[in-house]
Amino acid sequence: MNAPTSVAALAPTVKLLIGGKFVESKTTEWRDVVNPATQEVLARVPFATQDEIEAAIASGKEAFKTWKKTAIGARARIFLKYQQLIRENMAELAAILTAEQGKTLPDAEGDVFRGLEVVEHAASIGNLQLGELANNVANGVDTYTLLQPLGVCAGITPFNFPAMIPLWMFPMAIATGNTFVLKPSEQDPMVTMRLVELALEAGIPPGVLNVIHGGEMAVNAICDHKDIKAVSFVGSTKVGTHVYNRATLAGKRAQCMMGAKNHAIVLPDANKDQTLNAIAGAAFGAAGQRCMALPVVVLVGEAQKWIPELVAKAQTLKVNAGTEKGTDVGPVISCAALSRVEGLIERGIADGAKLELDGRKPQVAGFEKGNFVGPTIFSNVKPGMAIYDQEIFGPVLALVAADDIDQAIEFINENPNGNGTALFTQSGAAARKFQEEIDVGQVGINVPIPVPVPLFSFTGSRASKLGDLGPYGKQVVMFYTQTKTVTQRWFDDSTTSHGVNTTISLK
Repeated sequence: MNAPTSVAALAPTVKLLIGGKFVESKTTEWRDVVNPATQEVLARVPFATQDEIEAAIASGKEAFKTWKKTAIGARARIFLKYQQLIRENMAELAAILTAEQGKTLPDAEGDVFRGLEVVEHAASIGNLQLGELANNVANGVDTYTLLQPLGVCAGITPFNFPAMIPLWMFPMAIATGNTFVLKPSEQDPMVTMRLVELALEAGIPPGVLNVIHGGEMAVNAICDHKDIKAVSFVGSTKVGTHVYNRATLAGKRAQCMMGAKNHAIVLPDANKDQTLNAIAGAAFGAAGQRCMALPVVVLVGEAQKWIPELVAKAQTLKVNAGTEKGTDVGPVISCAALSRVEGLIERGIADGAKLELDGRKPQVAGFEKGNFVGPTIFSNVKPGMAIYDQEIFGPVLALVAADDIDQAIEFINENPNGNGTALFTQSGAAARKFQEEIDVGQVGINVPIPVPVPLFSFTGSRASKLGDLGPYGKQVVMFYTQTKTVTQRWFDDSTTSHGVNTTISLK
């Protein structure tokens, strides 16, 4: 844990949100929020005490008593206001995000915007939370369902999308009538907190949204607490598996979106220029720190001859601080992350992969202390190599050769992860074969990062996801509600009695 330095001591402190008030933590454990392009300490984030975590959950439990009874239209109108406030403050939100996370300003705006789309979806809750009714399922008997909120729910979010992923979680949970405890990433919580401020401004009542900060202790407290009914998580496979096992063992619902190793297949008939642009953007954008990034490309047949052109395309990308105009690739999140990426590149060389483009130690004028690594490309990559088996979370692309589409599909399906995949082709027949046979949750056809818009649900699979229901779209309404089924019959004085019924049949 970072001990406060003389510089850090002057940095502002990130607050907790408990009962509608931003409060200073009484903790003795703090972490610095560091600009990855400059190493400037931007703020200090507290690791909340057990008492503070208890207070946040208790606040949510108390607020639930009234919030669950709030009219569905009143809940919807809060999110109509919220989306307006996010739009009005887009530039400010992007600037905060870039400072603490590193991604370029246009990409930061994209981060906020993809979360904004979920907020807009939450405003449609009146249509999304409808039950069903069947009339006369038996003589004079009707059956209908109610989709009722669970209680206090919680979200644990990662550093790579500090705006989008919190907005995946608390708006839909709150719109369905729950209250929420959010634990943002301790590495870059500042943009999340600004979004929380705007949520309160939009009209979310005290206690309905609460925020705590911390590490392992906070995560375990969320998993264990009897008053938390559901947990949503996005992050690494190691932590996600821990959260899922611990939360479900404690009787909670859990959805965990975890690690990935996304593959794309390139067929020789693909539009070359469009495909190379798509690969470069998806592999190296956000410095490769997206769970839906494209770190593996399978080149089929004649497409293997495109490697020099792909390298040339990657060499045109500009490495610089995210605030600088024209930047394509910003820094990775921390010094530790930089060391890990550089170490894996060395491992790739040692394991026998061919280094086509070395992005280590780029010269970035004015930002010499930044955590920079440029686009890096390996060919002749095989399973068993560290650069293939591990999620690198850096701008490193592994190229794999295949003879035909069948071999490529089989190769992808043998990988344990199933977050996203893509196919580049001009053949409708090949595209249909791919979407039918590939065992991956999200499939792109000439789309490199196939994250669905909120009308649909995020659908990662296999080792990339634990839990049945995705984090937004229609599925999340089911996740954050309990289906109550009511079967009813009414009698009046003229109803003919059927006497005592000792069977289970409705008569």
